[in-house]
Amino acid sequence: MMSSFLRRLWQRHKKKSPGNTEPASDRTESSSEQPEGRDRRHLLQALSVLATGSALTGISHPAEARDSSDLPPPKRALTGRDEAGKSVLTSFDVTPKVVEIDANPGLTFYELYMTEGVPELTGREPDPMLKGTKAFPGPGGTMFRLISYPPKRPEGWKPPPGVTFESGLREMSEKIPAMGDHFDRAAPGMHTSDTIDYGVVVRGEMTLELDDGQKVHLHQGDCIVQNGTRHRWRNPLPEPCLMAFISVGGKRA
Repeated sequence: MMSSFLRRLWQRHKKKSPGNTEPASDRTESSSEQPEGRDRRHLLQALSVLATGSALTGISHPAEARDSSDLPPPKRALTGRDEAGKSVLTSFDVTPKVVEIDANPGLTFYELYMTEGVPELTGREPDPMLKGTKAFPGPGGTMFRLISYPPKRPEGWKPPPGVTFESGLREMSEKIPAMGDHFDRAAPGMHTSDTIDYGVVVRGEMTLELDDGQKVHLHQGDCIVQNGTRHRWRNPLPEPCLMAFISVGGKRA
């Protein structure tokens, strides 16, 4: 049997329907149906009305893209070992090295961890990010970072007053040593590093562009392996994109 809610919904639906539009043969057939059959048919019609209304509501009121300021900064959990050799949580908070690039509002680097050479796993290693950061690790080193990319800029958008391409690269190198040196002056955004980079789209979408205009569109959860290749990133959506990267230093052949 129909619930009281669906029965009331169906009654309202019948009242709104034009009168005497149902063919006489259909009305006769309906009157001869068993109560269970009528209820079943009414239930399906009521659910159809309800589903259609919900779908139209979703189309009429699309969810607005959230700005990066609405999203909490990612937290980082660090582990180690105590004097007895047992594993312990040493910290769980936002990394002490968060870098915001003023020349490109919304571009934020969360510098999570880095190593050089072969790590000595004492379990009591100090947090390397307390000393600062760098663009990319040397041979055998690693760098773990999250990067929040700003939304696609609207038509006619201009950078902050006084900002130029060169001044933006200088700011990057001041905040992340030598980062600006990896960028191609002849092709803004293109950059290269002597690393293998493992990347994953954590939130949003991203377009990866390689040489000769080759592009691949990445969705949330998609991964990329950069083998020291020249590339640039473009956010195709009007909302931020968060990506995670682990870079392993190598030697260019």
